[in-house]
Amino acid sequence: MAVAKKNTVPRRTSRSLSAIIRANVFTFFNLVIGVLWALILIFGQWQDSLFGLVIVANSMIGIVQELRAKRTLDRLAVVNEAPVTVRRDGRDELVHPEEIALGDVILLGPGDRVLVDGEVVAAQGLEIDESLLTGEADPVHKKPGDQMLSGSFAVAGSGAFVATKVGEDAYAAVLTRQASRFSLAHSDLRDGVAKFIKYITWLVIPIGALLIYSQLRHNEDFGSAITGAVAGIVTMIPEGLVLMTSIAFAVGVVRLGQRDALVQELPAIEGLARVDVLCVDKTGTLTAGGMDVDEVIPLRQDAPVGSALAALAHADPRPNATAQAIQACYPEAPGWTSTDIVPFSSARKWSGATFDGHGTWSLGAPDVLLPPGTQEYGTAATLAATGARVVALCRTENREPVALITLKQRIRPDARETLKYFAEQGVTVKVISGDNPDAVSAIATYLDIPGGDRAVDARTLPSDDDEKLAEILESHTVFGRVTPQQKRLFVAALQSRGHTVAMTGDGVNDVLALKDADLGIAMGAGSPATKAVAQVVLLDNKFASLPEVVAEGRRVLANIERVSNLFLTKTFYAIALSLVVGVLGMVFPFAPRHSTLVNALTIGVPALFLALGPTAERSLPGFVPRVLRFAVPAGLITGAGVILSFSAAGGDRTAAVVTLFLVTWWVLILIARPLNAWKIMLVGAMAILFALALAIPFTRAFFELGTGGWTAVGISAAAAAGISIAVKLTGTLRT
Repeated sequence: MAVAKKNTVPRRTSRSLSAIIRANVFTFFNLVIGVLWALILIFGQWQDSLFGLVIVANSMIGIVQELRAKRTLDRLAVVNEAPVTVRRDGRDELVHPEEIALGDVILLGPGDRVLVDGEVVAAQGLEIDESLLTGEADPVHKKPGDQMLSGSFAVAGSGAFVATKVGEDAYAAVLTRQASRFSLAHSDLRDGVAKFIKYITWLVIPIGALLIYSQLRHNEDFGSAITGAVAGIVTMIPEGLVLMTSIAFAVGVVRLGQRDALVQELPAIEGLARVDVLCVDKTGTLTAGGMDVDEVIPLRQDAPVGSALAALAHADPRPNATAQAIQACYPEAPGWTSTDIVPFSSARKWSGATFDGHGTWSLGAPDVLLPPGTQEYGTAATLAATGARVVALCRTENREPVALITLKQRIRPDARETLKYFAEQGVTVKVISGDNPDAVSAIATYLDIPGGDRAVDARTLPSDDDEKLAEILESHTVFGRVTPQQKRLFVAALQSRGHTVAMTGDGVNDVLALKDADLGIAMGAGSPATKAVAQVVLLDNKFASLPEVVAEGRRVLANIERVSNLFLTKTFYAIALSLVVGVLGMVFPFAPRHSTLVNALTIGVPALFLALGPTAERSLPGFVPRVLRFAVPAGLITGAGVILSFSAAGGDRTAAVVTLFLVTWWVLILIARPLNAWKIMLVGAMAILFALALAIPFTRAFFELGTGGWTAVGISAAAAAGISIAVKLTGTLRT
């Protein structure tokens, strides 16, 4: 008997082990450093080949950190995968997505993802959103015989379909894999680092050639010429910049994973740091999941209110939170037979059903079902103003209001403190809800959200004037009766004003906005479709986790900018030195062993700590020009100081090394600002280690160092002062 094909698709939340090793070992800079290392071993002294250990260190550290991130991601991805309901042998059972087999009957409800292709066999008001495949936002009504494509999701109703294509044969297998893929691409920060590397590569080739030529002409000893040329070329290469960037991102992923936050795309780390507007839905974000029926207010004494509510709630095979609350209040169905059902959808704001012998009934938003100006409409508005969720029960034939039902929502106890954090961090919170504006306003006011008392009814907003919409969004913070399509427009309008927008949500009505936001954040208890399109999933389902998540993103980007300043300052002083030495035909001021010592103490070791240290800075646009405004003047002044000290000391390399250390140590202090206890200890330790290298006979002999002299110290002080003035004038001095 043949075994049915299973829905086996390789998990792509992170790179494979072989891909991680290749990415960290076979790099351009490793190749260049490897060649230079071989030249030193052949023609120079072994003490000058220490820089070759950078290849091993970079590769090992990068591999270990990314493997840690991979294990964290793979573990969380399994937790995040929602089970699928299938019908086998007449019984419904939950199975893992990979256990779906050809011929399985898969059941669907609102928010469920379509993971495989198939043919509809049953449908009760089933509406499928295929926007991820077609770009069309309007849901598609499905009936028996219609085709289902993977990559879509249910927004309303319920149904079932038979799996006809599974695994990699499914229509959107690639798309659905990428929906939960750990990506290393499409990052402004990584693109910025790549630009640095590209431009530096083009500079290294001609300048390196000039340096080799000048050293061969100046030195009679071929080994000394090669050593001098290698010293300049190695120093020009920012060999640790890509490594530190990768480490900072990987550690960020691990730290967020430890807080039960699944990062599904690496650029989400970057987005976390740049967010300045956070759009939140009231239900599921400010309020906890689930509701309780508080009061049923009959409007017609002769109407079977309880039976109608129970019939409507129990008629829906996949009830939403409102229907579940009514079911809990009326656990017994009245036995009415439904002949037609219109399931609830966020776009309609109501649901309904026709019952044989009992007429047609609808349940939904009072301001949608009830005529404005009526007494019942006013009563519902008054109740909503207290913060209660209000729904109306109506006879659909004549729109006759029969009852108003109020439901208690549970405000998250940590919501107030979380909102306060964002206010302190300069992040504007916009409450965007499909509920009644008065109800949303009441909760926003209770939570002290600025402008909470001025809620806007989204039905009054312009639909064809993007500029006007953006103006209203800038001046108001609370919006009610927002449709799923409007949420998407809101995100676009805010982005048009230059904002970096994060969107949180848990319901299927949030999917489009989550997909378009700069950063989509889904709750762990949200619908599978919502979690599929979000870049970050809060598996603990806690709104209070957001501050930690945002803080982690800010830490990563601010620290990467710090270490970029360090590495590129080194690159620019090496370029300046190499050009001067090449043009004038001088001996290079220091040997590779000297640059290894200074770079380790002022860049390598400090960068590792700075890349992982805590910070609350919010990342700003303009990463590349801001780094260049710091690194170019700092590098040029450092290079000038080293040349001046070398020349003043009559070609004494120790003087050049002392100047190089003192000036780059001062650059380290400027980059580490604002200084605190651990940073002071870090820069102090580096100074002590250099002093020991000068003082201990063994290390002094190993690195061929003398005393350096006070002239080198004086020139270093002048160069440090010049750098301080330069970075102050360019606006890159940290306070």
